[in-house]
Amino acid sequence: MVDGFLEIKQNIFDDNNRQADVLRAEMKQKGIFMLNLMSSPGSGKTSTVVRTIEALRDEMKIGVVEADVDSDVDAQTVALTGTKVIQLHTGGMCHLDAGMTSQGLAGLETNGLDFIILENIGNLLCPAEFDTGAAKNAMILSVPEGDDKPLKYPLMFSKVDILLINKIDAMSFFNFDLQAACERVRRLNPHVKIIPISAKTGEGIGEWADWLRAEVKNWKDN
Repeated sequence: MVDGFLEIKQNIFDDNNRQADVLRAEMKQKGIFMLNLMSSPGSGKTSTVVRTIEALRDEMKIGVVEADVDSDVDAQTVALTGTKVIQLHTGGMCHLDAGMTSQGLAGLETNGLDFIILENIGNLLCPAEFDTGAAKNAMILSVPEGDDKPLKYPLMFSKVDILLINKIDAMSFFNFDLQAACERVRRLNPHVKIIPISAKTGEGIGEWADWLRAEVKNWKDN
């Protein structure tokens, strides 16, 4: 304490980061690959999750944790595929952290699963700051949002391992420059994988599924 001020030197995220590392190790030991999927509201997260399940459900056992501030609409949509799913309400929180993810996984009952999709809260700010314990981080940017989003939300784009640019079937209706968007993202994150997709038509889903197959196999084998 100096002159009435308390100097805090410990990172406020340290506790969450430790929990995330423990959770990641547990998932690794069980051979379960967990993907943290982030985006803004309305980008097509749930539609992409459904397409992903349809592409991979004959090859691996999949579980989904649906996080929302309220409602179970997305969980009901995913449940129609026959996939194991649990709805996680955050009570007003704008993100998931490692502790909340652990609670969701406990409710999901992960035994026997190969691949878990963690559908984070629709938000381009808070979710980027919290490690959930996932093996990889993915993000969806939809065409209607605009190609300038990497300029406005750099942290999110710098944190992800893969970016899906969704709704490319609507490209002709919007002033979206795909090349400019990719260049802006790669300036923030040179190693990011970028795949243009359409959850509506299925375009690009094959390449996305191939990436996931490779990542799940690598997680289990190494």
